[in-house]
Amino acid sequence: MAGILTFDSVSQYNAFNNNQTLHPLVSVVDLSKAGPRLGGRIHFGFYTVFLKEVKCGDLYYGKHTYDYQEGTLVFLAPGQVIGVDSNGELYQPKGYALVFHPDLIHGTSLGRHIADYNFFSYGAHEALHISEKERQIVLDCFDKINIELQHGLDNHSKKLIVSNIELFLNYCSRFYDRQFITRDHVHKGILERFESLLNNYFQSPKPETSGLPSVAWCADEFHLTPNYFGDLVKKETGKSAQEYIQSKVIDVAKERIFDSSKSVSEIAYELGFKYPQHFTRLFKQRVGHTPNEYRNSLN
Repeated sequence: MAGILTFDSVSQYNAFNNNQTLHPLVSVVDLSKAGPRLGGRIHFGFYTVFLKEVKCGDLYYGKHTYDYQEGTLVFLAPGQVIGVDSNGELYQPKGYALVFHPDLIHGTSLGRHIADYNFFSYGAHEALHISEKERQIVLDCFDKINIELQHGLDNHSKKLIVSNIELFLNYCSRFYDRQFITRDHVHKGILERFESLLNNYFQSPKPETSGLPSVAWCADEFHLTPNYFGDLVKKETGKSAQEYIQSKVIDVAKERIFDSSKSVSEIAYELGFKYPQHFTRLFKQRVGHTPNEYRNSLN
């Protein structure tokens, strides 16, 4: 990982940004205290949430450049790498970063449910764009965490700090639900495009050569991460992206079962199933009858 700045501990990141370490596993970092710096790539060994307040170069994640706006939240899980392209010029960071180590939340409700917050797996170009009112809520959550850190550690500190982090993340889940609606122009017609993608796929020879379409493949066709794409579909349809794909498979299967010249096994292979029994099992789960029982009921 040459050329990548690595932070494994909260105290390391605090020192890098000229912030005091009040707790070894959590901090609300005031980025305005950091000195001017050049862009580069950074690897984080802990959960990180950036509240970016000013443009400081093009933020990128993987191959994608982030759709930059002021007042935006970017979420990183441990092990992720993010970078800033400052075009070779010094910039002054501003805003805040909430950082917390996985060890902080082990054995807590948040630790058991952290995987439910899919936005830690979103790409930076799928960041959360917040209104001024939402920004004030975020800052209020950060203030509550900071108050506990300033208070000094006691028997209640961990519970209160983790509870406030969980409250903040629950607000972010609400804000993302809003974003899926208000930023519809960014994902205009995503459901129609998804439907068209699946129709074209099953009308082509691809299923027999490549198998059933995966959520990851569909998401990549729209240049989205699987989690973000899945959450978009869930918001629009109430179904997971996988459930939506399976529904399409069953719809196509029902049409093809009308053709009595083909066996159920042939239809299964045409749809992309490696084993016909897997097709039969899915069909019965979704329809209530096996493919042969359904075919016979049509006669």
